[in-house]
Amino acid sequence: MKILSVACAFLIVAAQSLAQKETVMPKDLPAYGPERPLSAPSVKIEKLENGLTVWLVSEPGFPKVAFDIAVHGGLAADPADRPGLSQLLGNTLDQGTKTLNAKQIAQQLQAAGGDLGVSAGKDSTILSITVLSSKRDDALTILSDLVRNATFPDEEVSLAKRNALNELRQQESQPSFLAGRAMAKVLFGDHPYHVTSATEQSINASTPDDLRKIYAERFRPDQALLVAVGDFEASGMLTAVKSRFSEWKSPSSSPVKTSSETSTEPRHAIYVVPRQGSVQTTLELGSFGPLRSADDYEAARVANAIFGGTFGSRLTRNIREDKGYTYSPFATLQTYQAAGLQITRADVRNAVTGPSLNEMFYELNRMVTTSPTEEELNTAKRFLVGIEAIQLQSRASVAGELARLWVNGLTPDAIGTYGKKVDATTAADVDAAAKKYFPAAKTAVVAVGEEKVVREALAPFGLPLLSVP
Repeated sequence: MKILSVACAFLIVAAQSLAQKETVMPKDLPAYGPERPLSAPSVKIEKLENGLTVWLVSEPGFPKVAFDIAVHGGLAADPADRPGLSQLLGNTLDQGTKTLNAKQIAQQLQAAGGDLGVSAGKDSTILSITVLSSKRDDALTILSDLVRNATFPDEEVSLAKRNALNELRQQESQPSFLAGRAMAKVLFGDHPYHVTSATEQSINASTPDDLRKIYAERFRPDQALLVAVGDFEASGMLTAVKSRFSEWKSPSSSPVKTSSETSTEPRHAIYVVPRQGSVQTTLELGSFGPLRSADDYEAARVANAIFGGTFGSRLTRNIREDKGYTYSPFATLQTYQAAGLQITRADVRNAVTGPSLNEMFYELNRMVTTSPTEEELNTAKRFLVGIEAIQLQSRASVAGELARLWVNGLTPDAIGTYGKKVDATTAADVDAAAKKYFPAAKTAVVAVGEEKVVREALAPFGLPLLSVP
């Protein structure tokens, strides 16, 4: 066993050594071809008399259709004493209607060849299903029934609550979940965006009547979007939608309030989340970033790709390839209706907790002080344009992206303009975005791990070592 461990260690060191060497490419390789940003899909936009917005994307050929229905109101709209209630609503939405029980709904979905997904985000709840084109009317009938007539039967809600409690316990065993929950509280304080999941108390206290109440408030056509992408003729699809959704009426009450913007910079401090017996420290750095609609959103995406958003990024080369502190650090931009975030995370060995944070701060500040090279800039832009094209190959992905654009108050053509703006981003644009969003002094730090180890390792930074508020 000892010999095997030594052999494995040798192979790891050898692999890291090889990864650190510059790959010498043949000199006669042809130059890269021109970038081809993804074209925006042709979207037919309609609005029914009841206020329902409809976006139709006709793509003849492969005989499938993806449907998304998005409604305003998610985790940020949940009652203060029922955080995460939207997640429970999503888990029980398809468990009964006025005419069908959970088994019958499941059978109808199976007969249509689709699997319903319901996701509760900060600002919205989205229903998604992909079916064969020949089953589109059946799928629309099911979706119409769910958004109009869900009943949340007592026994199904009880089962969903037990499952939610088990899932929460499993999530709380994961340091990444603990870090994300803590960071949201640090960044947003009492703002509704601080909610990332349900709590044990809210799950236990939630009732079927609670679910029926927020369902009646949020599921209204004047605050909803229906997206269809796939093999259909637009006029026929619109007729099918009207016949199934025109009877959906909005209540007389006011729509769910959207979240107010929050832009207060977080305190530059270290927030410690104890995790007894942990052999690693999860470091998460967070600051505010651009909204999805911001003029510098694309430049910030390019900057993030250079910093830590790709496998060849500065951060990855530093703390993975060069120093071997972690296996897969990453950085990402997250956007909601009223806030944008820049998040950096790495799981590191206890022994290198301090050095890892030092290098993460260094790379954030290097983005502020050091312009990208031409190679870094071009590689980042190619990655972002290319990954968008890959991610939006399926009809379901296009439908989901259109639904998210609508939630963020954008129009369908944002799919097409995104790649063009990325391709047009200059080094000066990246520098400006980096100076605005990437200074280490603007970040809050969450450290999840063995408390004594974390405090000793991070004390030399001279920052306040705090508990999560």
